[in-house]
Amino acid sequence: MSRKHPVIAVTGSSGAGTTTVKRAFENIFRREKISAAVVEGDSLHSLDRMAFRAAAAEAAKAGNHSFSHFGPDANHFDKIEEMFKQYGDTGMCKRRFYVHSDVEAADHNKHFNLTDLKPGLFTPWEDIEADTDLLFYEGLHGLATNEAKGVDAGRYVDLGIGVVPVVNLEWIQKIHRDKAERGYSAEATVDTILRRMPDYIKYITPQFSRTHINFQRVATVDTSNPFIARDIPTPDESFVVIRFRDPKGVDFPYYLQMIPNSFMSRANTLVVPGGKMSHAMEIILSPIMHDMIQNKKK
Repeated sequence: MSRKHPVIAVTGSSGAGTTTVKRAFENIFRREKISAAVVEGDSLHSLDRMAFRAAAAEAAKAGNHSFSHFGPDANHFDKIEEMFKQYGDTGMCKRRFYVHSDVEAADHNKHFNLTDLKPGLFTPWEDIEADTDLLFYEGLHGLATNEAKGVDAGRYVDLGIGVVPVVNLEWIQKIHRDKAERGYSAEATVDTILRRMPDYIKYITPQFSRTHINFQRVATVDTSNPFIARDIPTPDESFVVIRFRDPKGVDFPYYLQMIPNSFMSRANTLVVPGGKMSHAMEIILSPIMHDMIQNKKK
């Protein structure tokens, strides 16, 4: 880890809500005038869209029906670790982008002076901008490990944030998002959930025991059968459970005063109304960012 070139990793599975945390950090970066080099987790997949589909089909033919974007066979865990270490050592590293849409393709083609980038492909690798204050990663594997290869990305993370709704709520969010944004049927999304489950258990879940702070949304309505839920529980129909790995020095009385209707459920756990999630994130993370930059200057 590095005081001079800190690395922040926001980690959560697909559909978990990491984008909400990313927006909270963006607001803090803007207010604190922090220059962040942003790395998208999708860019560290090892296979583009067509190559992944081909590899998954080959794996299925061989009897492996669990090939997924959650595991090491479809990701560069080693490059994540290398990126974090290099940035911590030097304040510089290389990155690329995964092209999600036609709009992104047009922007990246213009930036790289190319014409052949399409959704599902990666941009070329390039150096990040110089003189940034920190590296900000948002994706699936910010604290991932692969013991077989001796890879541990989390060892170079200065602040790890987990975003992990209770699993039924996570599934509801994914089913509805995939239908709205990608046109997938609920049945197709369920098949994806089942295929990913072994890698989810082995490579995604363990990260949340290593994060410094976890934000877990818990619905207060019935989500017992997520596969027939007609809508996603709203923020006002949920609480957010915020767990601090090390509660020493955490100013819980201040948080309780600043976040209406919040309460403590354990000595290291704060519970806030779901509608206050973004507010709570900024209240909690702003002083951490301020101290991180002050330590960096020292």
